[in-house]
Amino acid sequence: MSIFLNTPPEAVPLSDDGLSVWPASARPGPDGDVSVGGVSMAEAADRFGTPLYVLDEDEVRARARMYRAAFPDADVVYAAKAYLCRAVARWMREEGLGLDVCSAGELELAVTTGFPPDRVVVHGNAKSPGDLRAAVRLGAGRIVIDNGTEIARLASLLPRGSRQKVLLRVVPGVVAGGHPAVRTGTDDQKFGLSIGDGSAQHAVDRILGQPGLELTGLHCHIGSQITTVKPYVAAVRRLVGLLARIRDQHGVALPELDLGGGHAVAYRPGEPALDITALAARVRAELADGCARADLPVPRLTIEPGRAVIGPAGVALYRVLAVKHAPDRLLVAVDGGMSDNPRPALYGVRYAPRLIGRTATRTTAAATVVGRHCEAGDILAADVELPADVHPGDLLAVPVAGAYHLAMASTYNMVGRPPVVAVTSGTSRLLVRRESLADLRARDVGE
Repeated sequence: MSIFLNTPPEAVPLSDDGLSVWPASARPGPDGDVSVGGVSMAEAADRFGTPLYVLDEDEVRARARMYRAAFPDADVVYAAKAYLCRAVARWMREEGLGLDVCSAGELELAVTTGFPPDRVVVHGNAKSPGDLRAAVRLGAGRIVIDNGTEIARLASLLPRGSRQKVLLRVVPGVVAGGHPAVRTGTDDQKFGLSIGDGSAQHAVDRILGQPGLELTGLHCHIGSQITTVKPYVAAVRRLVGLLARIRDQHGVALPELDLGGGHAVAYRPGEPALDITALAARVRAELADGCARADLPVPRLTIEPGRAVIGPAGVALYRVLAVKHAPDRLLVAVDGGMSDNPRPALYGVRYAPRLIGRTATRTTAAATVVGRHCEAGDILAADVELPADVHPGDLLAVPVAGAYHLAMASTYNMVGRPPVVAVTSGTSRLLVRRESLADLRARDVGE
């Protein structure tokens, strides 16, 4: 669960193995090493350099299959904003998931990789004309309308005589999420149109009046890092109510309902994660019961997990550059930071870093892992316990690094973004190379 920045510090003790939030393939090895997918993390760091992001391909695929098994009669659509590269798009295609994208860039990467465009959902609160043109040109299966302006804008881009399937993103008035910055189900944020003030109903009227737009259903996303089923059940109840009103006013029974994602994962041992099996059972039951009471056909359900598919499959590796002794803790500076993981600075998220690659003393010390950037807020892991003898040259591994790290990475201080390596069955392969200084210079074309 995401933690507020003003939460009192609480050190995370080292457990016997500390691997409960690592990929399922993680195994402790000799001399303090850990292997993932049969690959030594210390050897991966030596081969590819640090900072380095490692993705366990089998873990990603297993989590995708878990969702398909839990929701056999629904469409499972991977939220690409969590992390997308060509290999991940291929894994999702091969595992039978759809893809949820937020920009022309994500859409074109997916389609040029061979992802079927009819299995793509395009959304975003402020899609540019270029985004919409790309969605129409490439044949996106669904476009989520987020505001009134997009209705006419999208309709004007459609070829004469064609029809585009659309969903309407609505705000159900449900408060959920691990931090205020990721709560998207209430009227005071930027996404969607409110059920409560009538703007969603007005948008339905306008969409149905556009012959080029085929309204197939409703979409909502209530937040991120949600640990309990109850908010989703409340959202279903309110969305079914809106479906009934649309049927009564327009004589249309919309056939689809997209409930978004936001499913929590544990970032540290002992933290809660959303029970996906319980979610599936409760949502299906509420949807069936609600539609029966309203005399509606049950719409086809779509869910959009992102973090819960790829987050726990990632491990970030850093090299310690310096150690300072503050009055109450060690300050352990590494060769990455907020340019490859801005989440601690944005949300106060906390991790459980682990020293790997050598046998460490059993004596531990309170520590804060800081990055290399010129910001006091460049903190990767606050108030953790590390071996007291941690020193420059050591390797630190941060699990649950697959989602919203590199997806939100920057080149702050002109530091190139790290590479991504996939591991499986004892082999490793480069998916995305390290961003070089030459890459950064190539964009600077002025004098």
